[in-house]
Amino acid sequence: MSFAMDLLLLATSWAHVLLAPYTKVEESFNLHATHDVLMYGVGTDNLYKFDHNTFPGAVPRTFIGSILLAWLTSPVAYVASQWGLLNTKLDLQIAVRLVLASLNATGFMLIRRAVCRRFGRPTGLMYVLLTCSQFHLPFWMGRTLPNMFALFPVNLGFYALYDRAPQSQYPTRRGADVAFALLTFTAVVFRSEVALLLAPLAIQALLHRHISVMRLIRVGFVSAMLSIGAYCSLCTERSTTVEQLALTVTIDSYLWNQWPLWPELYGIYFNVYQGKSSDWGTSPVHAYFLSHLPKLLLGSLPLAVLGAALDNRIRALICLGHKEWRFIIYVVPFFNVAAARGAWWMVSRRKGGLFGRMMFLAATGILALNFAITLVSTRASMANYPGGSALATFNDQYAGQHTGMSHVQVHISNLAAQTGASLFLQSHSPPHIPSMTSPVTNDWVYNKTESLSPRDLTTSTPLTHLITESSVEFTKTGRWKLVDSVQGFSRWKWNLPQGGITKVLEVPLQQWLSVLEMETNDQLYILERAK
Repeated sequence: MSFAMDLLLLATSWAHVLLAPYTKVEESFNLHATHDVLMYGVGTDNLYKFDHNTFPGAVPRTFIGSILLAWLTSPVAYVASQWGLLNTKLDLQIAVRLVLASLNATGFMLIRRAVCRRFGRPTGLMYVLLTCSQFHLPFWMGRTLPNMFALFPVNLGFYALYDRAPQSQYPTRRGADVAFALLTFTAVVFRSEVALLLAPLAIQALLHRHISVMRLIRVGFVSAMLSIGAYCSLCTERSTTVEQLALTVTIDSYLWNQWPLWPELYGIYFNVYQGKSSDWGTSPVHAYFLSHLPKLLLGSLPLAVLGAALDNRIRALICLGHKEWRFIIYVVPFFNVAAARGAWWMVSRRKGGLFGRMMFLAATGILALNFAITLVSTRASMANYPGGSALATFNDQYAGQHTGMSHVQVHISNLAAQTGASLFLQSHSPPHIPSMTSPVTNDWVYNKTESLSPRDLTTSTPLTHLITESSVEFTKTGRWKLVDSVQGFSRWKWNLPQGGITKVLEVPLQQWLSVLEMETNDQLYILERAK
């Protein structure tokens, strides 16, 4: 049973990667950093080729997660290529995302183990079913958002803190040390808002005397210093060398060529002190309760309330201070544990009476509704990456037609670049990892220059193709011809049966199955220069 539950967690995360293999702009920094580390390594000779030198973004981000992900992916890519499973750069992007999804799934497997130990195996099963039936968290687990790099160490800390016997009131000293060290590391290196989880957990631990003040300070200080980066110089008669102990300032200063650079501290300065975060929009306080949490948790939200009411161990778990929406993702496992406790209470009622049967139907109905919403959301997500689809279509369509030709140069529009046209889809240009066979045509140019007008694109004679958001203004000049269009998700439309309630039984089953229809429209166009 334990193996089956873990396999379900892994399979769910993999399914979302395989069904929606492309990425969006918010994932691009870590995705492209992983690409560059895989392709070029981290030696000084190739740093100028890294994508962040051209597209640095609003604030610097840490390379640590991308470096670790690239190192973990390298042996996987080698084995997959030997078995014939990895033939293109897109395959390599999928491999990168599967490795990240597997890492985060492992974190959830450990939490499942802690839940089974503390609350029983049936509650552990409910935890797995609720987690897998949700959309957002399994969907994000394999995406190279900074939050997803932070999620794994946060879940490890959660496991270290709560993996204990059912009636145990205190975590082990080692468990508390590991948990607070991991949360401090994550806040320092990956996402500073994890401090909003760390602070109430630390206060709770101090109030319940799970850890002493001095020990908490010592653990936090050591972890923070190692995470930031400490230096000691070793002088010899002939030379001076520097031993670099840990992490973010050391590595990120080197890769960004800025000294000293602590990306998360810079992010706090940019977003909080300068107030730039509001440039990307803000949410009212009530959105946390009325929008973000319900969207993430789905049916787990009312079940979590029930679980907290039933079990004081659950109340101690979820009664933490929470602040902003980016932080919510880290507390989803907490709420899912509470929801699992509530769901198991509902399905374990005696079925002989009306109350027991109603509780069982309500719990199974919530799970069924979760799965239905996830199915609809997944279907929409599959059609929500037109840039990736367009560039993949372009590569497939022109690879055979231009074999041996060296003048193919395609311009990728802003929408295409933001919705999936990543470096991993530049299949017909270098670089390639050594274990992959380079394609026959390997000298195409993929141009992502921004702010070019239709006139600029037309008069730029090297450009042979365009992936653009409109076609009419190009084709009407007679200098471009439309080759293909790529559709993307537009909206869901209800197709309710006609005839009113009296005609419901007369409606064919096929019509009921198409009561919710997904509408798509043309979002990108592939153009070829007219000859």
